[in-house]
Amino acid sequence: MAIASKASQDFVKIKEIRDGIVVLKDGGLRAVLMASSINFALKSEDNQQAIISQFQNFLNSLDFSTQIVVQSRRFNIRPYIATLEERLKGQKNELLKLQTHEYIGFIKKFTEGTNIMNKSFFIVVPYSSAIVDLSSGAGGITMRIKDGFGGGKHTEAEKQKSFDEQRTQLEQRVSVVEQGLVRTGVRVAQLGTEEVVDLFYQLFNPGETEKTVSTN
Repeated sequence: MAIASKASQDFVKIKEIRDGIVVLKDGGLRAVLMASSINFALKSEDNQQAIISQFQNFLNSLDFSTQIVVQSRRFNIRPYIATLEERLKGQKNELLKLQTHEYIGFIKKFTEGTNIMNKSFFIVVPYSSAIVDLSSGAGGITMRIKDGFGGGKHTEAEKQKSFDEQRTQLEQRVSVVEQGLVRTGVRVAQLGTEEVVDLFYQLFNPGETEKTVSTN
């Protein structure tokens, strides 16, 4: 039996990215925040306990689910080497030229034998509006949860109004997450449209970033 092939987009739940917000095919919204890291090991014991306590308070204050994503990638050193090689070409001082050349060689040798990983931290904040639809049928009254945005036939003005209303609710959740993490010493920034697109492009094309810069 022949199986119809599906495009890659059919397996991705994202419908569009609007104003930095991910709109899913089921109408749900997602905001993506990038968070800084904390060098926990270098903190004093009292500071460590304070951070843990604040983070616990933050988790307990949430009345909605969130997703914490840690992206671990091999650090691409080639753009840095390319910059050094450009400076090497324009270097007039022979001593500095020699030192730069040796430094480039050291960096290449060191990174070839060591996997230097770069970690990024993201918090995904969700919001989905559900409308309860009660309908009667042969089996009595049934209850269905209908999508409150993106489903059904609506005018563009109605869709925009619905989107704006849900975005307001989502932004309130984002504010709660931001304030809670700031108390733990973590800096947070919400990603814009281009940044979200770039993030998902890297997720679905992990090998592309390795080909962007040549150091031959």
